[in-house]
Amino acid sequence: MPTPASHLTPDKSARHLFGHVLREHRETAGMSQDELSRIISWSKATVARVEKAQQVIPPGMPAALDAAFGTRQFSDLYILARKEAHPDWVRQRMDFEDQAVVIEEYSPQIIPGLIQTEDYARALFEGAGDLRRTADQIDELVVARMARQSVLTTTVPPDHSIIIDETVIRRLVGGPQVMRSQLGRLADYAETATSSVQIVPLEEGAHPLMGGTLALFTLASGMQIAWEESTTTGTLLEDIDSVRTLSRLYDRLRSSAWSPARSRELILSVLEGLPA
Repeated sequence: MPTPASHLTPDKSARHLFGHVLREHRETAGMSQDELSRIISWSKATVARVEKAQQVIPPGMPAALDAAFGTRQFSDLYILARKEAHPDWVRQRMDFEDQAVVIEEYSPQIIPGLIQTEDYARALFEGAGDLRRTADQIDELVVARMARQSVLTTTVPPDHSIIIDETVIRRLVGGPQVMRSQLGRLADYAETATSSVQIVPLEEGAHPLMGGTLALFTLASGMQIAWEESTTTGTLLEDIDSVRTLSRLYDRLRSSAWSPARSRELILSVLEGLPA
């Protein structure tokens, strides 16, 4: 006798609504979870967990479901659901990432989340922050981190400028293999039509933004918003004077950082020097 379907609560959250809509479409089409999993190339277990809102929705799944059922509903729901794995303060940042036409970031310790590889992100979640996270919690955080990166693959992605300290590319997060892949991605990103990466060399000494991370978001309206972040919280700054001051400091740091071309050369040099 088949196991009765578990009760769903679509009014609880966007993720629960996504699971409810998924089950409705699947059952209307007369498909089992196993049959759907073969069509969209995700495991039956993943389909089951997404239906019951027990895991973060994998970034590629909504498009695969829309293709399978001939809809756009899953991609539309995913815009809301993908933010729910994050704390409120991270979701607030994601709202501005989605709206921005220009994103400018300074990061003194790690590769910014928007261009982290999956393995690099996993190594960070395993080794930094709450060390009591379970394997399942880490899996969810990694999927959620990768979902944030969809903002860079839209039809018209934002212009994205990154400034990082030299120590970021020399710190072996996750070990040589993880860093080899991450530095390769960073080098590819260093000098494109919509992105740039600049490195502040150690020899630069003290500089205006040593106090922490910074992101500047320029919206289509021309409004600029600043975002400062620590390990466990983020601070939104909207008042004109504060944002203008931080923007000037970012510009000053950009002028003293190495050019994207020279920064790319250093990234590749560090990559080549990694142990096998």
